Amino acid sequence: MAKRFGCFIKEARANIKELDAESAHDALAEGGILVVDVREPDEFAQGHLPGAINIPRGVIEAAADASTHYRHPQLSIAHQQKVLMCCTSGGRSALAVHALQQMGFEQIYSLAGGLECWSAEGFELER
Repeated sequence: MAKRFGCFIKEARANIKELDAESAHDALAEGGILVVDVREPDEFAQGHLPGAINIPRGVIEAAADASTHYRHPQLSIAHQQKVLMCCTSGGRSALAVHALQQMGFEQIYSLAGGLECWSAEGFELER
């Protein structure tokens, strides 16, 4: 039987680390964390976590690979840094974290429940 999108997310979540909104908020306050929003640019423009950079899910592996000309200057050198991935509900970010773990990222997390949970907890978005 063919897999559905939700199956990929479920498998990814079983193999990654997630931070809930409160823990992510604390990590942002402490500093030293790279926040990557994997939504599309139009979604990002509507509001994102403070200080986040936008790298859409579709290009995350290329952006993380320092050997490609698609590399992102911050992400491609963050293999040893604490990184938080986020999206609307946590699905795309879970997939991104799963992929980047395979690329050697060690301290990488997905925002559990995404921006929906972040906002539900009363935390502000940057516009």
